[in-house]
Amino acid sequence: MEVESANKDMRAAQRSTLIRIVLVASIAAGVQFGWALQLSLLTPYVQLLGIPHTWAAFIWLCGPISGMLVQPIVGYYSDRCTSRFGRRRPFIAVGACFVAMAVFLIGYAADLGHLCGDHVDKPTRPRAIAFFVVGFWVLDVSNNMLQGPCRALLADLSGNDQKKMRTSNALFSFFMAVGNVLGYAAGSYTRFYKIFPFTKTKACDVYCANLKSCFFLSIALLSTVTILALTSVKERALSSQPKPENAAGEDEERVTESAGLPFFGEMWSAFKGLQRPMRILLLVTCLNWIAWFPFLLFDTDWMGKEVYGGTVERSGGKIVRSGVRAGALGLMLNSVVWGFTSLGVNVISRGIGGVKRLWGIVNFLLALCMAMTVLITKLAESARHTAAANGGATLSPPPAGVKAGALALFAVLGIPLAVTYSIPFALASIFSHASGAGQGLSLGVLNLAIVFPQMLVSVASGPFDALFGGGNLPAFVVGAISAAASGILSLTMLPFPTTDLLCFLKMQYPQFPAFH
Repeated sequence: MEVESANKDMRAAQRSTLIRIVLVASIAAGVQFGWALQLSLLTPYVQLLGIPHTWAAFIWLCGPISGMLVQPIVGYYSDRCTSRFGRRRPFIAVGACFVAMAVFLIGYAADLGHLCGDHVDKPTRPRAIAFFVVGFWVLDVSNNMLQGPCRALLADLSGNDQKKMRTSNALFSFFMAVGNVLGYAAGSYTRFYKIFPFTKTKACDVYCANLKSCFFLSIALLSTVTILALTSVKERALSSQPKPENAAGEDEERVTESAGLPFFGEMWSAFKGLQRPMRILLLVTCLNWIAWFPFLLFDTDWMGKEVYGGTVERSGGKIVRSGVRAGALGLMLNSVVWGFTSLGVNVISRGIGGVKRLWGIVNFLLALCMAMTVLITKLAESARHTAAANGGATLSPPPAGVKAGALALFAVLGIPLAVTYSIPFALASIFSHASGAGQGLSLGVLNLAIVFPQMLVSVASGPFDALFGGGNLPAFVVGAISAAASGILSLTMLPFPTTDLLCFLKMQYPQFPAFH
């Protein structure tokens, strides 16, 4: 009876932990909902405000800069936060509040600019642009404040259970996909402003009002999931927990005294003391994101220009916009596949021999998909040339087969994307736990392997593409090569997490009693 009672208590505790993990992971849906709205609605809004092209690069540079600085800093201080509310929850709460403030600034930029003296009839509204830029930067910083502590809290809830770590990161990836689907769906609906009629003003037309209305929904979703998570998940204060060691295993006080500046001293110590598994993980992650960013930055542009063959100068840009809308549909399909794949990451990894093998395989799938962009582009060009030779219209959508192939490519890419947003973060948590490093700082260090490729691709892809006559294909080819290299390194050099190794040995050598 006592054993049965103990088993019931254990199962109840496991269910409770899983519920808390789901609640924390659901915050990703609120964050990603806002990002999907920006990707689908913000470009026309930017044109409404009259933001010059030279400002665009400055605005989008915020992402890698804030990721490079904010996540490691927030991770470092969340590892050491002594608030009575816990280590991670204060940062999550503050990040959510700043996201709401940033979304308000972005949505009401036109109204605030008009209030401060902008003229609605002029093509450029400098004050509105200023509010928009501040809001955009605050939003990016706030998202980094949210995501790092959320993933660290998931690692805390998982303890030293590697299966729970993988499950929690897979759920985080799943809710990111859910947020994407909801955001793209909301962005495609043009009548939300009727629910909030006060959003339409002299400075804000119907499109702008719809954007504001969608942002209200974004704030409501993020607030709901954050409040549910923070009120349901309790943390112990740091004073009642053992102090985490840094990545080098040295005493924290000795490191910070010698460094002078605690955070930079700890970061330097973390880099110097990285264990081999973490160094390889950073290298594989870096190559993986060099492969991803060309497509993530230029996917709809590729659909509009290479697949649909449009330009802004020809046909008033109508063909380009048709291609961009088709790309948005592709992103929706991508998010659906991404979400379903995230739920099956653990099952798939067990079936093929572990997470490192899964990551290696999907990197080769990513390389194949990036290479297929060349084939799809050539087929679209061939169809346009054939139509021109036969006296048909050259400015027309591609054949149904080409369009279907491009949309299928978007959908298939949801599989490696689900793994990219779950496995590396789970491995970082596992490796940092094994070495005694703080979860927040370790995940911040991993984020550097993501933002540096983003900066590299953002700066170099334009000039590199120009060397080969323009277009997006040269950067996509580099992405294919980088994905293949990432897959090779993942399969040959990335170590197995302990439990994956045991599972793999059990499958390969079931006759040995030691593996039972």
